[in-house]
Amino acid sequence: MKRFCMLAVAAMVICVLTGCLSNGGFRGQTTNTVVSLSQANYKVVKAGARGDSHGFLLLGLLPITSPGYAAAKDDLYDSIKENLTGRAIALANQTEDHSYLYLILFAIRRNTITADVIEFTK
Repeated sequence: MKRFCMLAVAAMVICVLTGCLSNGGFRGQTTNTVVSLSQANYKVVKAGARGDSHGFLLLGLLPITSPGYAAAKDDLYDSIKENLTGRAIALANQTEDHSYLYLILFAIRRNTITADVIEFTK
């Protein structure tokens, strides 16, 4: 009975510690700009551009690598396969998805950003 109580306490401690490891997502600084897209003042460079960033957790608890918002955004811009330097580019309809794959010995975390890339014209 004493051994059972020790196992139960150990299981509760592991559950509490695991719950404290959750990531609340991206909470960075944002800048809001209101632009009207109702006129013909833009063209779509790429619809549905996508960028991913992966992370790896050993035993589902110990982070070896973490997925990053900046890495996912860089991957999104790389997926466009056009030179965007000096162009009036914006991301429209941007969404973020976070997914987790838990296995026995490890877990894989993935952040995905999707957006429509538009270019403003005169």
